[in-house]
Amino acid sequence: KRIVSLVPWMTKSLYLMGEQGRLVGCTNYCPVEATDKIPVVATAVNVNIEKLLMLKPDLVFASSLIKPEILDNVLKLGIKIEYMPYPKSFNEICTDFIRVGELVGQQVKAKNIVAQQRDRMTKIRAKIPAGKHPKMFIQIGAKPLFCAVPQTFMNDFITFSGGTNIASELKTGSITREYVLTQNPDIIFIVTMGIVAEEERDTWLKYPSVSASKNKQIFILDSDKTCSPTPVLFVDALEEMIRIAYK
Repeated sequence: KRIVSLVPWMTKSLYLMGEQGRLVGCTNYCPVEATDKIPVVATAVNVNIEKLLMLKPDLVFASSLIKPEILDNVLKLGIKIEYMPYPKSFNEICTDFIRVGELVGQQVKAKNIVAQQRDRMTKIRAKIPAGKHPKMFIQIGAKPLFCAVPQTFMNDFITFSGGTNIASELKTGSITREYVLTQNPDIIFIVTMGIVAEEERDTWLKYPSVSASKNKQIFILDSDKTCSPTPVLFVDALEEMIRIAYK
């Protein structure tokens, strides 16, 4: 199959399975190796249909970020589209990964990778100190302030690391700084946002009444690991969170 991936974490999944040779097109956000010289046919939300068609793909991975009318045009031309919605849990991450494996004839390899990561996770979580359940806040955006909420794989980071989510009662991630202050988290994780991440850490440190600030428990996470829903990167990020939270 010739594959065009419009979903960065699907591109990463193909690399993890050693099937990047099938990629004939990707987005400008996809983490491809420069030496592979894979043509860019899309941004996060827009697709160059003419360029995509010239690549003659057998399969296109797409997400909800791409406008439906664009995908409709691709479908009308007889090209298969595999929709990959943003996974809501680690279990969904694993299911999606195995689905990709099935599509490229690597189902056994995909299942083995998932099994290895589940086993690795068990060993990592065994290192969490007994009886420790710190209140955690994962900040994903700054303007507006945005956080990890239930029914997302980001929330799994918190529960799997033995913490409790200060936003466990919320349904949407948009919050105020005042809300965070009243919830008084023990640990604050900020997903990498360049200089903004450093500024946010400095801002939180100005509130000594917050346990995370008082105890200097404010950490910046690598967005490449934290926001890329593949089994391997999820466990990589979880391992880092557990290591720095309980050091």
